[in-house]
Amino acid sequence: MPETGYPWPIETTRLDNGLRVIVSEDHSVPVVAVNLWYDVGSRHEPPGQTGFAHLFEHLMFEGSVHVAKTEHMRLVQAAGGSLNATTNPDRTNYFETVPAEHLELALWLEADRMGGLVPALTQETLDNQREVVKNERRQRYENVPYGDAWLRLLPLLYPPGHPYHHATIGSMADLNAADLATFKEFHRTYYAPNNAVLTVVGDTTPDEVFGLAKKYFGGIEPRAEIPAAPDGRVVQPTGVPVRETVVAKVPAPRIYLAHRSHPYGTPEYDAVTVLAAVLGDGRGSRLYQRLADGARLAQPDSLGAYGVDLAHAPAPLIVIASA
Repeated sequence: MPETGYPWPIETTRLDNGLRVIVSEDHSVPVVAVNLWYDVGSRHEPPGQTGFAHLFEHLMFEGSVHVAKTEHMRLVQAAGGSLNATTNPDRTNYFETVPAEHLELALWLEADRMGGLVPALTQETLDNQREVVKNERRQRYENVPYGDAWLRLLPLLYPPGHPYHHATIGSMADLNAADLATFKEFHRTYYAPNNAVLTVVGDTTPDEVFGLAKKYFGGIEPRAEIPAAPDGRVVQPTGVPVRETVVAKVPAPRIYLAHRSHPYGTPEYDAVTVLAAVLGDGRGSRLYQRLADGARLAQPDSLGAYGVDLAHAPAPLIVIASA
């Protein structure tokens, strides 16, 4: 089915097992970009399982039924490609960019770990990647100045039980407590073709991609029931500002102001991002002119304002300044 209204061609189809496939044909360079997007992020994690979505991002590179540990990365790089993955509160995605003649390789690799990761997942692999994620938490959040600010802001913005109450990195306690059987069930629940979108852009054709998608993904069984994430669209205001003062060994005092605004993807949120740029983007911004160049109360390189792209609740506008 071709899409209209765009300056580039887009065609879509849906396999019998529910996998949505999107293709944009572009022969300007002989490469293709593959992006497999799963509807699972930290907002889907039940209590006691925080950090699971992000840990699975790591586990998906550790081998599947027909691909040995670390082989996925080696095969893509040996073909002249690049690859990575990301997790946020709303989704997890896996992507490769490869020479066009290796499109089939990329799709086979993604299909094998969608349908064949659980049988290959071992306790050793889980324990290894659990430690990697715990070290990532230490390096990014716990052992750097101001690193825990995001971990503290989220519980202030969203109450307990809200899907955005906790950070994607998860808690040390939950990461330590998770067992192999629970992780396997997490994969079976969310890593299903009817919970994913496959997008291919580049030097290919819709017919080629649709045929390869059916060949490699078509035999993967859909998940009958995929649990919905908790509804976080309404957040009751407290009536008074919520504050937390933290004393730590940091180079200078820093203030974070966070305001709930509108969900990502709405026109109102687009206005919020423009407001953030006016407030804190560059030397011409209001905050820079008033607090750095003007009153000289803030360090110029510390000033900033930005929106956080959260799609299923009032997303925050955050302003930062160091004295």
